[in-house]
Amino acid sequence: MPTRSPSDALRGSLDLLVLKTLSLQPMHGWGIAQRVQQISDGALEVNQGSLYPALQRLEQAGLVASEWGTTDHNRRARYYSLTAAGRRALGAEVESWRRFAAGLEAVLRTS
Repeated sequence: MPTRSPSDALRGSLDLLVLKTLSLQPMHGWGIAQRVQQISDGALEVNQGSLYPALQRLEQAGLVASEWGTTDHNRRARYYSLTAAGRRALGAEVESWRRFAAGLEAVLRTS
């Protein structure tokens, strides 16, 4: 995955959230959104209108794979899982995000 520019931070943060969440276990879209909200203690909410295009984009890039399954409530849903390429991309995305956050923090500390 190419290095992201700071202007791509919003899209990159969504991709990072999805990849990190899927590194925990395969899950369907609604489950991803719920897990992000749960782990962040409600500070982050993933918009469904942004999540599904992100999942499609990540799948086209070969970072996630999907298959149909059945939810706990006996509903049909597409389950997403991280690929080997997705695990590598997650590592790169985490490092990129940390550099971005450190740069932002440095600017915010200036008087």
